[in-house]
Amino acid sequence: MASNDDQSCGSILEQTTDSISPTESPTENVSQNASVLEEGGCGTCSSQSADTDTPADSGGDNGNAASAQLENCDIGETVTFTVIYNKQKYDVEFGLNKTILDLKKHVQTLTGVPSTMQKIMFKGMAKDDVTLQDLKVVKGSKLMVVGSTMNDVLQVTNTPTTKELQEEDKATTSKEPLSQQKQHKKVLDKYGKPDDVVPGVKNKKEPLPPAPLTGMYNKAGGKVRLTFKLELDQLWLGTKERTEKLPMNSIKAVVSEPIVGHEEYHMLALQLGPTEASRYWIYWVPSQYVDAIKDTVLGKWQLF
Repeated sequence: MASNDDQSCGSILEQTTDSISPTESPTENVSQNASVLEEGGCGTCSSQSADTDTPADSGGDNGNAASAQLENCDIGETVTFTVIYNKQKYDVEFGLNKTILDLKKHVQTLTGVPSTMQKIMFKGMAKDDVTLQDLKVVKGSKLMVVGSTMNDVLQVTNTPTTKELQEEDKATTSKEPLSQQKQHKKVLDKYGKPDDVVPGVKNKKEPLPPAPLTGMYNKAGGKVRLTFKLELDQLWLGTKERTEKLPMNSIKAVVSEPIVGHEEYHMLALQLGPTEASRYWIYWVPSQYVDAIKDTVLGKWQLF
């Protein structure tokens, strides 16, 4: 059923079309149409048309502006539902003809979770190109949002203590190998070389493997999996607990160095924030893939 706004716009269009006389120029007529809209002919478009200053001598531009105003009148049917994220509830009114991707962008303004790092659950995981109408979202429906803010991602790095930062500064000044610095040596000695680590090759460069890189661990000894989604421009950082979908451009730097005594492997850090304190360390990265990882993350990747 058409809304009152739609009927008003249709009436205006019909009346103004029928009222064109042979002696009137298209420019004058379109200007009159726009004037009618501005004076309240369509409440939905009035605020938009009032802000539009179209030159009087460009008949084509006036015609396009009037058409755009009429099109904007069709806002479509809306639905009110609840979005739930991290135990917080948000009441949202959104167009039924809008897609899940549109909704994700709106949810980002409410929760701070980047749209690219969201999953919206409603009778399963909703795909980006599906509309709310297709999903059969009705008044009172509840949609669950799963995802992490950038602050959550940074916390995964286990923010170092003041003492650890002092030790890192001291080690950097002395140019001691990273793997021999106290904070890293402690991790390597405690967890050792993983049994399922991918074989490393020293002094060789290879492109990224087609499968995810596995067999590595982080500072807490948790298993780490790296999946490069080039088509999405994302790096998926997987652990036992969760998978973080990191946009490549959110990674500020990549630092690596061979592990002393095991030069076929590197320890590698992804810097997720503006300072070194936000580095996420990964141990036992096969050295033949290190350059490809850096090039991919920093935007220099190419097809091999």
